[in-house]
Amino acid sequence: MEIKIYPINTKKDYEKALELIDRLWDAKPNTREGDTLDVLTTLVEAYENKNYPMLPPNPVEAIKFRMEQMGIGKADVANILGGANRVSEILHKKRKLSLRMIRNLHDKLKIPYESLISV
Repeated sequence: MEIKIYPINTKKDYEKALELIDRLWDAKPNTREGDTLDVLTTLVEAYENKNYPMLPPNPVEAIKFRMEQMGIGKADVANILGGANRVSEILHKKRKLSLRMIRNLHDKLKIPYESLISV
């Protein structure tokens, strides 16, 4: 199967590349189809990074997500953030996280630092 690969400059190019990737998905590595799949996925990744950048999560949303994942509530986070009032202030975006809070959240809830630091 001969497939020509072109740069991905438009949404139409992008959608066409995704269709080709879908068709080639089971290609074996180090074959013509496998190499084509590798190049196409690299081109699609570059297009997505340029046109659909992933922003880091909001620290409050990261905390809420982790609480939901772990099945814990505000009372469980109170010791980490310095009390029930602090938890409420943080979750309602009335107070920013301190360095101590960020370290505690990272150490105790394993939330990545990148998710807790606002830019």
